[in-house]
Amino acid sequence: MSEPCVLETRNLVKEFKGFVAVDDVNLKIQKGHIHALIGPNGAGKTTVFNLLTKFLTPTRGHILFKGQDITAMKSAAIARKGVVRSFQISAVFPHMTALENIRIALQSFEGTSFSFWKSGASLNRLNERCLELLDAVGLAEYANTTTVELAYGRKRALELATTLAMEPQLLLLDEPTQGMGAEDVDRVVELVRKAAQGRTVLMVEHNLSVVSKLCDRITVLAQGAVLTEGDYDTVSADPQVREVYMGRDGSGERGAASAPNKTEAAQ
Repeated sequence: MSEPCVLETRNLVKEFKGFVAVDDVNLKIQKGHIHALIGPNGAGKTTVFNLLTKFLTPTRGHILFKGQDITAMKSAAIARKGVVRSFQISAVFPHMTALENIRIALQSFEGTSFSFWKSGASLNRLNERCLELLDAVGLAEYANTTTVELAYGRKRALELATTLAMEPQLLLLDEPTQGMGAEDVDRVVELVRKAAQGRTVLMVEHNLSVVSKLCDRITVLAQGAVLTEGDYDTVSADPQVREVYMGRDGSGERGAASAPNKTEAAQ
Protein backbone atom coordinates (compact mmCIF):
# COMPACT_ATOMS: atom_id res chain seq x y z
CA MET A 1 0.00 0.00 0.00
CA SER A 2 1.39 3.39 -1.03
CA GLU A 3 -0.55 5.42 1.54
CA PRO A 4 -0.21 4.94 5.31
CA CYS A 5 -2.76 2.84 7.16
CA VAL A 6 -5.23 4.94 9.18
CA LEU A 7 -7.15 2.08 10.80
CA GLU A 8 -6.05 -1.50 11.32
CA THR A 9 -7.57 -4.50 13.04
CA ARG A 10 -5.48 -7.49 14.04
CA ASN A 11 -7.17 -10.85 14.54
CA LEU A 12 -10.37 -9.17 15.73
CA VAL A 13 -12.84 -11.58 17.35
CA LYS A 14 -16.26 -11.04 18.96
CA GLU A 15 -18.09 -13.91 20.61
CA PHE A 16 -21.57 -13.90 22.14
CA LYS A 17 -21.98 -16.85 24.52
CA GLY A 18 -20.07 -19.17 22.21
CA PHE A 19 -21.41 -17.72 18.94
CA VAL A 20 -18.59 -16.18 16.88
CA ALA A 21 -20.02 -13.03 15.26
CA VAL A 22 -16.64 -11.66 14.12
CA ASP A 23 -13.99 -14.24 13.36
CA ASP A 24 -10.33 -13.23 13.11
CA VAL A 25 -10.94 -10.11 11.00
CA ASN A 26 -7.88 -8.23 9.75
CA LEU A 27 -8.55 -4.88 8.10
CA LYS A 28 -6.21 -2.20 6.81
CA ILE A 29 -7.89 1.07 5.84
CA GLN A 30 -5.66 3.30 3.75
CA LYS A 31 -5.47 7.03 4.30
CA GLY A 32 -7.66 8.95 1.85
CA HIS A 33 -9.58 5.88 0.68
CA ILE A 34 -13.29 5.18 0.67
CA HIS A 35 -13.36 1.58 1.88
CA ALA A 36 -16.54 -0.52 1.89
CA LEU A 37 -17.46 -3.39 4.18
CA ILE A 38 -20.08 -5.56 2.48
CA GLY A 39 -21.61 -9.00 2.88
CA PRO A 40 -24.93 -10.83 3.19
CA ASN A 41 -27.30 -10.49 6.11
CA GLY A 42 -25.66 -11.66 9.33
CA ALA A 43 -22.13 -11.37 7.95
CA GLY A 44 -20.99 -9.27 10.91
CA LYS A 45 -20.61 -5.88 9.26
CA THR A 46 -22.39 -3.75 11.85
CA THR A 47 -20.80 -5.77 14.66
CA VAL A 48 -17.39 -4.83 13.26
CA PHE A 49 -18.48 -1.17 13.22
CA ASN A 50 -19.61 -1.46 16.83
CA LEU A 51 -16.25 -2.94 17.77
CA LEU A 52 -14.33 -0.19 15.99
CA THR A 53 -16.26 2.53 17.80
CA LYS A 54 -16.32 0.65 21.13
CA PHE A 55 -20.06 0.17 21.38
CA LEU A 56 -18.91 -3.43 21.81
CA THR A 57 -15.73 -4.77 23.41
CA PRO A 58 -13.67 -7.27 21.40
CA THR A 59 -13.30 -10.77 22.79
CA ARG A 60 -9.81 -10.91 21.34
CA GLY A 61 -7.66 -8.91 18.97
CA HIS A 62 -6.52 -5.34 18.58
CA ILE A 63 -7.69 -2.11 16.92
CA LEU A 64 -5.12 0.49 15.88
CA PHE A 65 -5.79 4.05 14.77
CA LYS A 66 -2.84 5.79 13.12
CA GLY A 67 -0.57 3.20 14.69
CA GLN A 68 -1.90 3.63 18.25
CA ASP A 69 -3.66 0.75 19.97
CA ILE A 70 -7.15 2.05 20.85
CA THR A 71 -8.65 -1.32 21.80
CA ALA A 72 -9.13 -0.36 25.46
CA MET A 73 -10.42 3.16 24.81
CA LYS A 74 -14.03 4.26 25.37
CA SER A 75 -16.32 5.52 22.60
CA ALA A 76 -16.01 9.20 23.57
CA ALA A 77 -12.20 9.06 23.62
CA ILE A 78 -12.13 7.46 20.17
CA ALA A 79 -14.46 10.14 18.81
CA ARG A 80 -12.18 12.85 20.20
CA LYS A 81 -9.32 11.26 18.31
CA GLY A 82 -11.27 11.73 15.08
CA VAL A 83 -13.08 8.42 14.57
CA VAL A 84 -16.73 9.43 14.07
CA ARG A 85 -19.65 7.30 12.89
CA SER A 86 -23.19 7.57 11.62
CA PHE A 87 -25.91 4.99 12.21
CA GLN A 88 -28.39 3.03 10.09
CA ILE A 89 -31.29 4.99 11.57
CA SER A 90 -31.18 8.75 11.22
CA ALA A 91 -30.00 10.17 14.55
CA VAL A 92 -31.09 13.80 14.57
CA PHE A 93 -33.38 15.76 16.89
CA PRO A 94 -36.74 15.89 15.06
CA HIS A 95 -38.21 18.96 16.77
CA MET A 96 -35.17 21.19 16.38
CA THR A 97 -34.23 23.07 13.25
CA ALA A 98 -31.49 21.83 10.97
CA LEU A 99 -29.22 24.63 12.19
CA GLU A 100 -29.88 23.78 15.84
CA ASN A 101 -28.95 20.15 15.20
CA ILE A 102 -25.61 21.21 13.76
CA ARG A 103 -25.05 23.64 16.61
CA ILE A 104 -25.50 20.86 19.18
CA ALA A 105 -22.89 18.79 17.36
CA LEU A 106 -20.49 21.73 17.38
CA GLN A 107 -21.10 22.29 21.10
CA SER A 108 -20.34 18.65 21.78
CA PHE A 109 -17.13 18.86 19.76
CA GLU A 110 -16.04 22.00 21.62
CA GLY A 111 -16.98 20.55 25.00
CA THR A 112 -19.52 23.28 25.82
CA SER A 113 -22.68 21.14 25.76
CA PHE A 114 -23.33 21.52 29.48
CA SER A 115 -22.55 25.21 29.96
CA PHE A 116 -26.05 25.95 31.24
CA TRP A 117 -25.01 29.24 32.83
CA LYS A 118 -24.24 30.78 29.44
CA SER A 119 -26.78 32.84 27.54
CA GLY A 120 -28.38 31.19 24.53
CA ALA A 121 -27.21 34.19 22.52
CA SER A 122 -23.63 33.04 23.11
CA LEU A 123 -24.31 30.14 20.74
CA ASN A 124 -24.86 32.52 17.83
CA ARG A 125 -21.10 32.59 17.27
CA LEU A 126 -21.46 29.02 15.98
CA ASN A 127 -24.08 29.91 13.38
CA GLU A 128 -21.62 30.78 10.63
CA ARG A 129 -19.96 27.37 10.87
CA CYS A 130 -23.39 25.72 11.05
CA LEU A 131 -24.40 27.38 7.80
CA GLU A 132 -21.14 26.32 6.15
CA LEU A 133 -21.81 22.69 7.10
CA LEU A 134 -25.42 22.87 5.94
CA ASP A 135 -24.29 24.36 2.65
CA ALA A 136 -21.77 21.54 2.26
CA VAL A 137 -24.60 18.98 2.25
CA GLY A 138 -27.03 21.06 0.21
CA LEU A 139 -29.25 22.11 3.11
CA ALA A 140 -28.49 25.81 3.48
CA GLU A 141 -32.02 26.79 2.47
CA TYR A 142 -33.42 24.47 5.17
CA ALA A 143 -31.43 25.98 8.05
CA ASN A 144 -34.55 27.13 9.90
CA THR A 145 -36.73 24.17 8.95
CA THR A 146 -37.78 21.85 11.75
CA THR A 147 -36.07 18.51 11.12
CA VAL A 148 -39.29 16.49 11.29
CA GLU A 149 -40.47 18.40 8.20
CA LEU A 150 -37.47 17.33 6.12
CA ALA A 151 -37.70 14.49 3.61
CA TYR A 152 -35.89 11.32 4.62
CA GLY A 153 -32.95 11.86 2.26
CA ARG A 154 -32.44 15.36 3.63
CA LYS A 155 -32.49 14.03 7.20
CA ARG A 156 -29.66 11.67 6.28
CA ALA A 157 -27.80 14.59 4.72
CA LEU A 158 -28.29 16.52 7.97
CA GLU A 159 -26.90 13.59 9.92
CA LEU A 160 -23.84 13.62 7.68
CA ALA A 161 -23.41 17.33 8.40
CA THR A 162 -23.54 16.66 12.16
CA THR A 163 -20.78 14.05 11.83
CA LEU A 164 -18.68 16.47 9.78
CA ALA A 165 -19.09 19.01 12.59
CA MET A 166 -16.95 16.67 14.70
CA GLU A 167 -14.11 17.15 12.18
CA PRO A 168 -13.49 13.43 11.68
CA GLN A 169 -10.25 12.05 10.33
CA LEU A 170 -11.94 8.68 9.83
CA LEU A 171 -15.65 8.78 8.99
CA LEU A 172 -17.62 5.56 9.51
CA LEU A 173 -20.92 5.47 7.62
CA ASP A 174 -23.40 2.72 8.48
CA GLU A 175 -25.82 2.15 5.56
CA PRO A 176 -25.90 5.80 4.38
CA THR A 177 -28.42 5.07 1.59
CA GLN A 178 -30.70 2.68 3.46
CA GLY A 179 -34.39 3.18 2.63
CA MET A 180 -33.76 5.78 -0.07
CA GLY A 181 -35.19 6.15 -3.55
CA ALA A 182 -32.93 6.50 -6.57
CA GLU A 183 -32.89 10.32 -6.52
CA ASP A 184 -31.86 10.48 -2.87
CA VAL A 185 -29.26 7.75 -3.38
CA ASP A 186 -27.58 9.74 -6.15
CA ARG A 187 -27.57 12.82 -3.93
CA VAL A 188 -25.98 10.94 -1.02
CA VAL A 189 -23.33 9.41 -3.29
CA GLU A 190 -22.22 12.92 -4.23
CA LEU A 191 -22.33 14.04 -0.59
CA VAL A 192 -20.17 11.13 0.55
CA ARG A 193 -17.71 11.80 -2.25
CA LYS A 194 -17.52 15.43 -1.17
CA ALA A 195 -17.24 14.51 2.53
CA ALA A 196 -14.37 12.15 1.73
CA GLN A 197 -12.16 14.96 0.46
CA GLY A 198 -9.26 15.25 2.88
CA ARG A 199 -10.38 12.36 5.07
CA THR A 200 -10.79 8.58 5.11
CA VAL A 201 -14.17 6.82 4.92
CA LEU A 202 -15.16 3.31 5.96
CA MET A 203 -18.72 2.44 5.04
CA VAL A 204 -21.15 -0.44 5.41
CA GLU A 205 -23.40 -0.32 2.36
CA HIS A 206 -26.03 -2.70 0.98
CA ASN A 207 -26.28 -1.02 -2.42
CA LEU A 208 -23.47 -2.35 -4.61
CA SER A 209 -24.19 0.25 -7.27
CA VAL A 210 -23.19 2.84 -4.66
CA VAL A 211 -20.12 0.81 -3.71
CA SER A 212 -19.03 0.54 -7.34
CA LYS A 213 -19.26 4.32 -7.81
CA LEU A 214 -17.57 5.38 -4.59
CA CYS A 215 -15.15 2.86 -3.16
CA ASP A 216 -11.44 2.40 -3.72
CA ARG A 217 -11.34 -0.90 -1.87
CA ILE A 218 -13.91 -3.43 -0.67
CA THR A 219 -13.80 -6.07 2.06
CA VAL A 220 -16.39 -8.84 1.84
CA LEU A 221 -17.49 -10.52 5.07
CA ALA A 222 -19.29 -13.86 5.28
CA GLN A 223 -20.22 -15.59 8.54
CA GLY A 224 -18.10 -13.08 10.46
CA ALA A 225 -14.88 -13.69 8.53
CA VAL A 226 -13.15 -11.92 5.64
CA LEU A 227 -14.07 -13.72 2.44
CA THR A 228 -12.06 -11.59 0.03
CA GLU A 229 -10.80 -8.05 -0.51
CA GLY A 230 -9.89 -5.88 -3.46
CA ASP A 231 -11.23 -3.26 -5.84
CA TYR A 232 -14.77 -3.53 -7.16
CA ASP A 233 -13.91 -5.37 -10.37
CA THR A 234 -11.88 -7.96 -8.47
CA VAL A 235 -14.48 -8.53 -5.77
CA SER A 236 -17.50 -8.67 -8.11
CA ALA A 237 -15.78 -11.29 -10.28
CA ASP A 238 -14.84 -13.55 -7.35
CA PRO A 239 -16.73 -16.89 -7.54
CA GLN A 240 -16.98 -17.05 -3.72
CA VAL A 241 -18.67 -13.66 -3.63
CA ARG A 242 -21.14 -14.71 -6.31
CA GLU A 243 -21.90 -17.88 -4.35
CA VAL A 244 -22.55 -15.91 -1.16
CA TYR A 245 -25.00 -13.58 -2.85
CA MET A 246 -26.70 -16.19 -5.03
CA GLY A 247 -27.06 -18.83 -2.32
CA ARG A 248 -25.19 -22.09 -1.96
CA ASP A 249 -27.80 -24.01 -3.92
CA GLY A 250 -27.04 -21.85 -6.95
CA SER A 251 -30.73 -21.12 -7.42
CA GLY A 252 -30.10 -17.45 -8.02
CA GLU A 253 -32.98 -16.33 -5.83
CA ARG A 254 -30.69 -13.65 -4.46
CA GLY A 255 -28.88 -13.55 -7.75
CA ALA A 256 -27.97 -9.89 -7.95
CA ALA A 257 -24.38 -11.14 -7.88
CA SER A 258 -24.83 -12.21 -11.48
CA ALA A 259 -25.20 -8.51 -12.30
CA PRO A 260 -23.04 -6.82 -9.62
CA ASN A 261 -23.37 -3.38 -11.16
CA LYS A 262 -27.02 -3.24 -10.03
CA THR A 263 -28.52 -2.57 -6.59
CA GLU A 264 -28.04 -5.54 -4.28
CA ALA A 265 -29.09 -6.26 -0.75
CA ALA A 266 -25.83 -6.91 1.03
CA GLN A 267 -26.96 -6.19 4.56
